[in-house]
Amino acid sequence: MINATTLSSFSLLGLNDLTTKQRVIVFSFTLLCYCAIFLVNGALIFIILLDEKLHEPMYIFLCNLCINSLYGTTGFYPKFLYDLLTDSHVISYIGCLLQIFVIYSYVATDFSILALMAYDRYVAICRPLEYHAVMTKHRIVLLQCLSRLVPLFCHVVILVMTSRLKLCGLHIEKIYCENWSILKLSCDSITTNNIMGFIFISFYFGHDLFIMFSYAYLVKSAINSREGRRKFMQTCVPHLLCLINVSAALLFDLMYARYGSASVPQTVKNFMAVYFLILPPLFNPIIYGFKLTKVRNSLLSLCAYTKQGLG
Repeated sequence: MINATTLSSFSLLGLNDLTTKQRVIVFSFTLLCYCAIFLVNGALIFIILLDEKLHEPMYIFLCNLCINSLYGTTGFYPKFLYDLLTDSHVISYIGCLLQIFVIYSYVATDFSILALMAYDRYVAICRPLEYHAVMTKHRIVLLQCLSRLVPLFCHVVILVMTSRLKLCGLHIEKIYCENWSILKLSCDSITTNNIMGFIFISFYFGHDLFIMFSYAYLVKSAINSREGRRKFMQTCVPHLLCLINVSAALLFDLMYARYGSASVPQTVKNFMAVYFLILPPLFNPIIYGFKLTKVRNSLLSLCAYTKQGLG
């Protein structure tokens, strides 16, 4: 039995089956992906901050979503890239808890921001005359703070509960630290941890239900007017695509972590484990950048201005 307060490090076993050649290939692909995530999210953040026409609630929430993607992926990619270049895949106990906190608070914050964006679209389409009275600057700041602080508080609670466990092992069967992997190493009962985890998971997947009900009402309202249909297609469809992307990725990871078969190849396990750290941060800003007219026009104007300046 190992006292968690004296534990110094964990060993990550997810990369043990990779050959040197495979590691070089994976490193190149991962570095390219990480650079692309920084590029597309950074570009969208820059455009929204620079263009005053985009200083509206929906674009502010979108900017927050991109900032959150950069925050979450920073908790995974630097350490993973380093591990691909070394033979010893060790992470300190504190570093492991910090990685868990960053990655899963990022996912929870994504759900919170997507719920705020659904609420914003509901007010814009169903109550257009009241929009500016409802979505005031004060309320936007309050909602933004709640979307950040509530996930942080939830995951502080989870980490405190995890840090109190006595552990009977040091090996984590993944390429990064994940709370369920540590719970499986526990010598103590984890019933309380499982109950609390189920409550938090249900709470954030409850955001999905809220968004789905909101969109059911939006479809009903939008179908009655041409302007409503236009707004729905332009601003709601990309939001739904992002929601499906994030939900499917996280559900994939959670279900596999608990019920995945040991006979599945390690490469497949690794891909399933990092799916939600690759596709949502990469494709969400691309979906919005191409679909939202104002964002697309601002991007084209910026590119034309840059080209003219260089010419």
